[in-house]
Amino acid sequence: MKKIAILAIFSSFFMANGQTDLKKHYEDFYKQMRVQGDIQGAINALTHLYVIAPSQERKDTLAFLYANSRQYMQAINLLGTEKDTSASDMAVDVKAISLKSLEQPQLAVQQYEILFDRNPDAYLAYELANLNLQIGKLDEVDKHIGYGLQNVKDDMKMPFYESNPPYEVPLKAALTYQKGLLTFNKDKTKVDEAIQLMDQALALAPNFNLAKQIKQALENQKNSPEQSAQVNEDDK
Repeated sequence: MKKIAILAIFSSFFMANGQTDLKKHYEDFYKQMRVQGDIQGAINALTHLYVIAPSQERKDTLAFLYANSRQYMQAINLLGTEKDTSASDMAVDVKAISLKSLEQPQLAVQQYEILFDRNPDAYLAYELANLNLQIGKLDEVDKHIGYGLQNVKDDMKMPFYESNPPYEVPLKAALTYQKGLLTFNKDKTKVDEAIQLMDQALALAPNFNLAKQIKQALENQKNSPEQSAQVNEDDK
């Protein structure tokens, strides 16, 4: 029995040392992968570290690395989709971006609401208006567009990716474009008012391809009432 007890002590000692050495190895490996800019290598190293010594910080960072490499489903599988007001800013931001990219606006809007409650700005207002428009919460759209237009700065830009190459426009133009969409979606008879708002957006950003497309759809709707034009917010 004494020999068995001694062997058990030595076994525990070597297992503890082995785990410490393994942890040090993957910490060094993770640092090296970051130096080399190898995102997948960093993900692999951090996954091992999270298994060996789990922590919320490591979990959030791992999810961030997944999202940063556009592995959005992996990020969500790690963090979940729940609305957690106690989560870190990093975790909430990763969940918001990932759910939006996975075309889950109903879930994404909950994460953006947390971010907006913590630190409101015109960019978050735009995102919330965009997502709420997709799920038909027009009062929320109106509220966030109003906040955005009141707080937008001239140097704020918004990228759009629906055409090749992508382009960017002043955020004020993007918010004005959203206001045009909202106007039409609230009252289909206000085509002229919606077109005027698209013109205002184009005056701010002549290269605003999406606003041009929606304006054309609105004009088609006006000139051909029997045709149903699709004028919904497209993904950036």
